[in-house]
Amino acid sequence: MRHIVVFKYKPSATPEQIEQVTKAFGELKDKIPGIVVFEHGVNDSPENKNLGFTHVYQMTFEDAAARDTYLPHPEHQKFGELLGQLNILEDAFVVDYAPVGE
Repeated sequence: MRHIVVFKYKPSATPEQIEQVTKAFGELKDKIPGIVVFEHGVNDSPENKNLGFTHVYQMTFEDAAARDTYLPHPEHQKFGELLGQLNILEDAFVVDYAPVGE
């Protein structure tokens, strides 16, 4: 199960604050069971279709049940509280999917 989160940060967000969010997001892998992989990166598409969304965070879960455990998990809630305290997030979108091979 893949869980993709894409953030649009406010113009006032500093690189240090964005790094703090990224670090805290990545640390969830060691705090919540069922997260197999955490990856992140910054959009560099030349198509200019990102609508201001710049930072991508992807988690791979063992299965949908692990994702469902993650969503209400207290550590995930703490991460949400950090986002609220920093007040640097303008918008976010989330996509979850089960990969299908050929």
